[in-house]
Amino acid sequence: MHVNGKVALVTGGAQGIGRAFVQALLGKGAKVALLDRNLEAGQESKEALDEQFEAQRTVFIQCDVTDPEQLKGAFKKVIEHFGRLDIVVNNAGVNNEKDWESTIQINLTSVIRGTYLGLEYMRKGNGGDGGVIINISSLAGLMPAAFQPVYCATKHGVIGFTRSIALAANIENYGVRLNTICPGFVNTPILQSIDKEENMGQYFSYKDEIKNMMQFYGVMDPSIIAEGLITIIEDDTLNGEVMKITASQGIHFQQYSQTPYTSSKR
Repeated sequence: MHVNGKVALVTGGAQGIGRAFVQALLGKGAKVALLDRNLEAGQESKEALDEQFEAQRTVFIQCDVTDPEQLKGAFKKVIEHFGRLDIVVNNAGVNNEKDWESTIQINLTSVIRGTYLGLEYMRKGNGGDGGVIINISSLAGLMPAAFQPVYCATKHGVIGFTRSIALAANIENYGVRLNTICPGFVNTPILQSIDKEENMGQYFSYKDEIKNMMQFYGVMDPSIIAEGLITIIEDDTLNGEVMKITASQGIHFQQYSQTPYTSSKR
């Protein structure tokens, strides 16, 4: 898929990796809706982007992704504003072991809900033109994370869900590709949450162990993850893939054994 002229929706798009995604998509000629629950950050991002790109190519929609009606309404607003939807990036995420139920709602439940909304609007059997959905997981979705067990569980869940729904989309001929990106440590507000007891809870005393892991894997600029996003969107052969990005090894794909179930729609 060529990004130029396409319409993208990015959750958590006002800061961190999400902001880098928005910037990269605009740089490739897309129109972008950035969703974020932080009103101030969203407005500031919109203003800054308007100085670099045509104002009519972006829209900011305040949205709490854990609220089903808000998220559904945001998708509807994007269609009404731009007339179509081609790319969905379910990026919103937190690292909060203390409020672990909220972490599940944001990191996993909203990704599932955003994926189904994207399929509702984009799949060909439902009147859509096809498209691409990218769900953001983490390096923690590929291995155990002793001091971030709930965060780790949500990110494993994102991978399992996305790989499964990608297979279903292929079997059902939705015309929508679904893939996952698993970044390592990235210089974002989530990374800074490791130093906060209100985020880490009972695991706060182990923050130095996590920082040692950061030194081992290295810390990346969000723009590197955005490069991976563009690659996934533009390569029409990628579906159900898991892209791993680390400072030490760069961009590559996680290898999995093929599922034995490959029959087409009956």
